[in-house]
Amino acid sequence: MKQHIVKPGSKIKLSEWDPNNTGNFKGGKEEGLVEIAKLNAKLSELQEVLYAEHKHKVLVVLQAMDTGGKDGAIRRVFSGINPQGVRIANFKAPTAEELDHDYLWRVHKMTPGKGEITVFNRSHYEDVLVVRVHNIVPLEVVEKRYDQINAFEKHLADNGTTILKFYLHIDKDEQKERLQARFDDPSKHWKFRLGDLQERKLWPEYMKAFEDVLSKTSTEHAPWTIVPANRKWYRDLVICTMLVKTLEDLKMSYPTSDEDLTGVVVE
Repeated sequence: MKQHIVKPGSKIKLSEWDPNNTGNFKGGKEEGLVEIAKLNAKLSELQEVLYAEHKHKVLVVLQAMDTGGKDGAIRRVFSGINPQGVRIANFKAPTAEELDHDYLWRVHKMTPGKGEITVFNRSHYEDVLVVRVHNIVPLEVVEKRYDQINAFEKHLADNGTTILKFYLHIDKDEQKERLQARFDDPSKHWKFRLGDLQERKLWPEYMKAFEDVLSKTSTEHAPWTIVPANRKWYRDLVICTMLVKTLEDLKMSYPTSDEDLTGVVVE
């Protein structure tokens, strides 16, 4: 999966990243789903140790274009995981209170505590994506925010948070198919917004904004992974694989009791 990671300092052109790519994986969808099931089981075990050890903090950031698959990835990757140790944070339009503070204020209070995995379904990166594309703030303000975000994530990392950032990469044709599928299925009309069609017209502007994000905020302590996401099963496989490896690398173990259990008999 290393080929999907953005090296710090790289200049990203998303046209050079194939959203249909399946990396070094030799199988197809059926084999991928089998592997995902195995990884889900392993992730469940690791998450339990993470929660019990109460030492490490894990932040997963998901960003994508509309229909990119953030919700689907969360359902698949965290299927069967104990919900008491995983929290999903969604960032909607800021409230009046949030607007009275700096743009990172509402984000910081949603970061994970010890023993937690927190998933940002969209994130602080909206403040260098949507606000840029729609000219909500001047470009010179956006430019300053890249360094501010890097410093914010460095602060989190220095204080024990492991950060995984995934950009779910689909192409414009795939988005069209997914939007059409939502429109054609009455049970999915709740997902369809006319505003999605207006945002789609801004595809080139969003691609440029994402390229700058990926180029300027992939760091040693918080690298970006560009996940080929036209194939949903491969999207989930990449995220599962990297999350399992990250947790394994933490070398966690169940804590021992702080009580003297010598001679205790359960009757």
